[in-house]
Amino acid sequence: MAGIPITKDGFEKISEELKHLKKVDRPDIIKKIAEARSHGDLSENAEYHAARERQSFIEGRIGYLEGIIADAQIIDVSKLSGDKVLFGATVVLMDVENESEIQYTLVGEVESDPKKGKISVSSPIGRSLVGKSEGDEVKVVTPSGVREYEILEVKYI
Repeated sequence: MAGIPITKDGFEKISEELKHLKKVDRPDIIKKIAEARSHGDLSENAEYHAARERQSFIEGRIGYLEGIIADAQIIDVSKLSGDKVLFGATVVLMDVENESEIQYTLVGEVESDPKKGKISVSSPIGRSLVGKSEGDEVKVVTPSGVREYEILEVKYI
């Protein structure tokens, strides 16, 4: 397996979340389950069932994050440079239709957060941008139709 591409910052955030789940959330939910058990009949104990459901979520998330960490291919974006769009690049685009500017950073799938300007390198926009340079125009097929962008700037922060 080639590994899951992830930025150094993304890896650190996932590692911190995993640490918090193991050191804080897991012990806390174990206490809540024990407390709920002490209230008697478990078949009608909503607190107990809610705590068990939360425990299931926590354990699932721990397993998911451990899998990402085990397969992570950490890429230090600060060591990258160039004028072509690659993983880790921050790209300033102009929407040709309405002439508005937007900035995206191409990251791995697990750290993608479009609201924060981080898009997956494997997303439709990400795939369209990879390998392009400043001044290039790209067409992106989206669910709402074809969008056209001009690449104004490529930088590695």
